[in-house]
Amino acid sequence: MGKRFKVACVQLNSGQSVKKNLDQTLKYLTKAVKLDANLILTPEITNIVSLNQKHLLKETYPEKNDPFLKKIKEFAKNNSVWVVLGSIIVKDKNESLYNRSYLISNKGVIISKYDKIHMFDAIISSKEFYKESSIFTAGKKVKIGQTPWGKVGLSICYDMRFPELYRSQVAGGAKIISIPSAFTVTTGKAHWHTLLKARAIESGCYVFAPAQCGQNTPKRKTYGHSLIVSPYGKILKEKMSGTGIITCKINMDEVDNIRKNMPSYQSKLLKRTIS
Repeated sequence: MGKRFKVACVQLNSGQSVKKNLDQTLKYLTKAVKLDANLILTPEITNIVSLNQKHLLKETYPEKNDPFLKKIKEFAKNNSVWVVLGSIIVKDKNESLYNRSYLISNKGVIISKYDKIHMFDAIISSKEFYKESSIFTAGKKVKIGQTPWGKVGLSICYDMRFPELYRSQVAGGAKIISIPSAFTVTTGKAHWHTLLKARAIESGCYVFAPAQCGQNTPKRKTYGHSLIVSPYGKILKEKMSGTGIITCKINMDEVDNIRKNMPSYQSKLLKRTIS
């Protein structure tokens, strides 16, 4: 396929019903294929939005038996399209829950998978606070995956506040960064655009950030504003509100050009011994 392709970021309003979320996801994946997308990305927690541990354990599956994941793999194969399933909640045999992202090839094969490392343990206000570490098991490994257009660094939402993660991915050859999210409205208004542009600029990578939006549950509302950002930090496309799709034609030569002209991704400090 060379260095040019079309990317699509899907903006969803996932809720507490896995079946309804799957129907919504397949609907927009199908629309993205009709728009000739080669790579499609979905948001964080595509399969279910809930912070109730008992509810999550009841509604989710181990990876090998997960019907949601199976359907997305089948879709990728049947439509010959690459998919970053932003994240779904899966559980292991010990009933530990993981927030996991998947890079799936156009053959329906999982190329890489990543468990969210940085848990969103944050106090937004006296009425809004989160402690993901009480529900999910944090990942431990930085992951990238090969596509026909270059390596993709996998991450999830709150990870974007930790630039060292992306430095590690760039060191491993990443030229695209995936940041599927379910951002709060408060932090979204304050930080969303700034953080994503910063991650693109400092890494010299394209940043693809599909997002959850709207009232997902009675107690959870997300920011939306899915973004496609150039390696220079320019916002190429944005879906401000509501469910839907944004697409953009990508030329990977831009990564090489930006890095050649402004090689800030090559940190000399990372090569030095701290004393």
